[in-house]
Amino acid sequence: MRDEPVVLGIETSCDETGIGIVRGHTMLANAIASSVEQHARFGGVVPEVASRAHLEAMTPTVELALGRAGLRLADVDAIAVTAGPGLSGALLVGVAAAKAYSLGLGVPLYGVNHLAAHVAVDQLEHGALPKPCIALLVSGGHSSLLLVPDVARDVVSLGSTVDDAAGEAFDKVARVLGLPFPGGPHIDRAARDGSGAAIAFPRGKYDDGTLDFSFSGLKTAVARWVEAREKTGERVHVPDVAASFQEAVVDVLTRKALRACAKYDVQDLLIGGGVAANSRLRAMAQERCDAAGVRLRVPSPGLCTDNGAMVAALGSDLVTAGIAPSRLDIPADSSMPVTTVHV
Repeated sequence: MRDEPVVLGIETSCDETGIGIVRGHTMLANAIASSVEQHARFGGVVPEVASRAHLEAMTPTVELALGRAGLRLADVDAIAVTAGPGLSGALLVGVAAAKAYSLGLGVPLYGVNHLAAHVAVDQLEHGALPKPCIALLVSGGHSSLLLVPDVARDVVSLGSTVDDAAGEAFDKVARVLGLPFPGGPHIDRAARDGSGAAIAFPRGKYDDGTLDFSFSGLKTAVARWVEAREKTGERVHVPDVAASFQEAVVDVLTRKALRACAKYDVQDLLIGGGVAANSRLRAMAQERCDAAGVRLRVPSPGLCTDNGAMVAALGSDLVTAGIAPSRLDIPADSSMPVTTVHV
């Protein structure tokens, strides 16, 4: 194995087939085939549709990534794949493909945790992670605060959502407002023409002393606010509702993240996951980190959403750390805990 191994990463935890190739912490290719348009008419991801889309996209997306990297399959030193958490059927497609590539090429296989990969990907842009750092991961399925002493070996859960994840709340509120799926980008865009102070929506678990999150009550509050005005024939100004909802989510996320940094005396905060692409979250996090003397790291928006490069990045960390590869009989684990970095 080379000092800087070439790792091919496969990500199929939800609705995007992501294939990434890295050499050490240098990204060589990041190809994505998304099935989001197939799910949009249902207002959310349909697991069976996602699985079938992964099957159809796998080989062409691998070939696309290899072409962009200027490599052949024979140049790959290791295969990394998201083994969990995620949708069971979607994960199975990626894990089965990874096993086939590993066996066919005679290279080691690393089954990795999707959430830890969202942490590892930042290294492709900003270099090695500080040890330790606090990671705030926010996506359609997860809202988590983590203490990360070493992303390849040790990830500690500090708090998580007790109901809806932040991204899930964005999707549901977007539906209430008549905005397309996925809701995050559309709410972010609509909010630019509104005021975050227009409506005082509630902040769940804001001062409860924990590092957990709750967005179900906020989602319901928005729905009831809109419903009440529609019943009386009042005009609903979508930008104000979007901005006020977004402000409530971002306020809680950044407040808890900075509280975690203070509690554990950590000076570096990393934000990852699809919601990390939100412009208001980035702005408020930067403002609050600057005020608290905390260094902020956020990947570019294209590396925040699910992608294969993040899986390859974590796989590269595991190879470099000398961690034993996975067995060829590893399962796909839809409920894999974040503390399990690899299987």
